[in-house]
Formats: sequence, C-alpha cells, structure tokens
Amino acid sequence: MDERDLFRQEVREWLETHCPVSQRQPIVREEQIWAGSQATFPSADAQAWFEAMRDRGWTAPSWPAEYGGGGLDPDQARILEQEMARLRCRPPLYDMGLWMLGPALLAYGSPEQKATHLPRIVRGEVRWAQGYSEPGAGSDLASLSTRALDAGDHFVVSGTKIWTTRADVADWIFCLVRTDADAPKREGISFLLIDMHSQGVSTRPIALISGESEFCQTFFDEVKVPKANLVGELNEGWAVAKELLKHERKLMATMESITEKVDVGLVELAKSRLAVTDQGRLANADLRARLAEHLMQADALSDLNELIYRGMKAGQLNPALPLTLKYIGTHEQQRKDELMLEILGADGLSMMSDTPELDRMVRNWAYNKAHTIAGGTSEIQLNIIARRGLGLPE
Repeated sequence: MDERDLFRQEVREWLETHCPVSQRQPIVREEQIWAGSQATFPSADAQAWFEAMRDRGWTAPSWPAEYGGGGLDPDQARILEQEMARLRCRPPLYDMGLWMLGPALLAYGSPEQKATHLPRIVRGEVRWAQGYSEPGAGSDLASLSTRALDAGDHFVVSGTKIWTTRADVADWIFCLVRTDADAPKREGISFLLIDMHSQGVSTRPIALISGESEFCQTFFDEVKVPKANLVGELNEGWAVAKELLKHERKLMATMESITEKVDVGLVELAKSRLAVTDQGRLANADLRARLAEHLMQADALSDLNELIYRGMKAGQLNPALPLTLKYIGTHEQQRKDELMLEILGADGLSMMSDTPELDRMVRNWAYNKAHTIAGGTSEIQLNIIARRGLGLPE
C-alpha cells in the first residue's frame, strides 16, 4: 500500500468517525453553515461536524498549516474531496473568504494580511462579502467609480456597490476602488479590505424574484480604511481582482448540485410523478431524452473538472479549458431547474406551496436564474472564451 492509499484509508476512517449521519445527505440552503459573527447552526450535529473539520484544518484543506489550513498537497486534497463525496458529507463551512478572498491573499497578500485574516477565515469567525459590481459598472467592471482618496495613513472611500451577497450580515468586505481617476480604467484600481462595522458603511437589501433578499446595495460614505488593508500594489488591484474571479467562476461552475456524477434525484422525482412503462421507464420519450441529455452533460462537466485537475497537476493544462467551466456549469444548472419545473407541473407554479420540499425546489429555480449573470454574464464569458481561449480577434 503506497502513501496515497494509506492517506485515503486514514481519511476514510476519520470521516466515518467524525461526520454524523445527519450530515451525510445533500445540503439544502436553509441548513448551510455560514461563517461570521452572526453564525448559527441548524443542529448540534452540524456544529459538531464543523468543529471537527475546523480543528483538523480541513475547512481549507490545501491552505498552509501555519494559517490554520490542512496543509494538504494537491493529491491529498483531492483524496479528501473524493472521500467526502463518497460518504456524501456536507460542506462544513460556507464563506466567500474561503472560496475567493483566501486564494487571492495567498497570492497577493502581505505576510501581515495573511497572518491576520487567513486563520480567522479557516475558523469561520468572519463572514466576507464581495464589493465588485456597481450600478454603473456590472459587466464592464473596470468602469467602477467608487473612489478611495489618499488621506495620509488611510484612504477615504466613497461610493456604492450592488449585488453584494448578504452584505447585511457580513463582517468584512473586499472591494475594488478607484485610486487614480486619471489613469486608464484598469490601471487606476486598487483592492481594499474594509471592516463592515466602520463608520459610514450601510447596506440595503434588494428583493428578488425568489422572494428572498440575499443581495444588497452597500454604501460607503467617507469611510476611513487603513492603508494596511491595501492588498497588492496601489493602482494594481486589477491583477488581484482577476485572480479572485478565477476562483469565483470555478466555484459557480462546480456547485455540488450540478456536478454530481449521477443525478438520481431528478430521475426519481420524474418517476414518482409521471407515467412509467411496464419496464420502469418514463413513458414521455421526449422528456426521457432530455433528462438523459442533462445527465450526460452533468457527467461530462464532472469529467472536465477531473481533466483540469490532472492537467494542472501535470503542468500541461490547456488554458482554454477552465474558461469554459462557468458558462457550461451555470447553464446546465438552469437546464436542470427547468426540467424539474416541468416534472412538477402545476405544483411548480407557486413558491407558496404547502409542501416545504416543493417550495424549496421552486425557489431554487428562481434563485439560480442569477448564476448566468453573477460572476460575469454568459455573454462576457463567451467573449473571454473567444479571445483568450480561441485567440479570436476583438
């Protein structure tokens, strides 16, 4: 038995011991464990699972151990991911700090910034929000106008950000701000970390079609931000922003609801509600074909993730491949939602169902409409694929 097999056995045994049975089933959004000073747990089992993973450093398994991470190499991190999937373990922690800011800090943060923020992210003590889009700067992010004026030992930030997910309960926000109004658009931008409890910061929730208000508009009214909170070099925040967006797009493309190898839930839902043949097949041949197409696409997306992982590990990754993930993944999620709604029939017409499970599915359909906009619209993503992946002219 080689070292990887030994590590897999150790991980399997540890997960069997520490992951409660109740945490070995598909996650629902109402039971996600979000980081932050206002964090709550849906159950004692969920809290025990989070604390076990936190103490092992496996909320951020591949981050350096010196910052509280698991210190795993890529092979070990992959094994942990596979074993958690095999046991259907729920993610122990949700936070933009884990998914996006942390990797950006590892690449561009100062030693002090890493030592201050990364351990707190691993432990789930801080909830982060993302301050990128503005009312006049969405897809054309470089047109942002939120400004940060130099005031000696600090910046003074004024402006507004929009679509900031759960900014109303966030502790900190990472922001793109304009620090040189005379420079070309992308050359006058800096990347700042801002405490949401600072004087002059306020938020306003935005009502969504799903009936929820996960998104907010965030306002900065002459907010003082220490210069120690500048990530990377002054006026060179676009490089940090691009590093972070790579991780955001990958996250949106690889949500567990899209990339499960076999989406038996959708098939079982169809068979439980629609006519089937004596052989146990769906009688509606057209729907059966479209379900099969979705399952193949989801399986192919999972295989694409595996191909990208192996290419990165071997140093032979085709740079065009990761660019496709966000576009393919978000559209496949929406295809899945539309199939689900078709299967539900009349029960899918309302988000006020008496059945919580039906209500959740329909709300997810409405919520997931945002995924082809958030993190870069599909149209922008196709432009990126065309230019950077295929080398096509402007």
